[in-house]
Amino acid sequence: MTPLDFEYLRKLLKERSGLDLTAEKQYLVESRLTPLARKAGLSGIGDLVQKMKTGATALTIDVVEAMTTNETFFFRDKTPFEHLRETVIPALLQARAARRHLRIWCAAGSTGQEPYSIAMCLKECGPKLTGWRTEIIATDLSNEVLEKSRAGLYSQFEVQRGLPIQLLIKHFKQVGELWQINPDIRAMVQHRQLNLLQDFSHLGVFDVIFCRNVLIYFDQETKAGVFTRLARQVEADGFLALGTAETVVGLTDAFKPHPDKRGLYRPNRVSPPSRAAGMPSPRAAAGG
Repeated sequence: MTPLDFEYLRKLLKERSGLDLTAEKQYLVESRLTPLARKAGLSGIGDLVQKMKTGATALTIDVVEAMTTNETFFFRDKTPFEHLRETVIPALLQARAARRHLRIWCAAGSTGQEPYSIAMCLKECGPKLTGWRTEIIATDLSNEVLEKSRAGLYSQFEVQRGLPIQLLIKHFKQVGELWQINPDIRAMVQHRQLNLLQDFSHLGVFDVIFCRNVLIYFDQETKAGVFTRLARQVEADGFLALGTAETVVGLTDAFKPHPDKRGLYRPNRVSPPSRAAGMPSPRAAAGG
């Protein structure tokens, strides 16, 4: 791969996905795109770039998806899910007692381990959520990973990473050498293709937003812009969960850290956004 090829890919990925590649990440481009080039019948990344320049839209989409598919596993980092069970859900059960409706957005939901971990947390609440309507919206840039998430099929290796054995037995069924999450858990998660760089106001307003381990790949200006728009999509008394290496500090005043809860943030305002503006109808929300 020539320096010009790398620069072309770097600019394209920054524009299409927000991924901010530095020069030392050239190895990552080569490791992920060389197999893609061969699959397309091309000799290497140089030919891949030349074909993309001719307007090969499908190939360009494949390149973006190959570069933005990131690692995930069930109950990753544990702490955000402890916050969900011990802090977030109890607070919202009280605050939403009249409405009896919770909306949770899992941005960058990838192959489904995170949104299904959230769904299992809600399921484990048992009678506390009886009669409540809960929505979990999982979005991702990649249609390929969303399809895997919809199927809810995971290898032995994938279910062994972070998933407690009691939850595996309770919420999964073995299908050959794979494990499939039960239909009641899958039904709790709706899937939408979404680019965080584009407008997402149509998703409506949420009580909780999980946006973990995706903004670390963006530059500071892009991060700040995403935070500003996320703040418009969360209730004034809602919550934002970020990854362990992420923070709002020094980037935005739209959120403030939750006291003593690492990685958990609250909107920094007093009046909530209007649910009427951008709140999808129940029928629309059921799609995906």
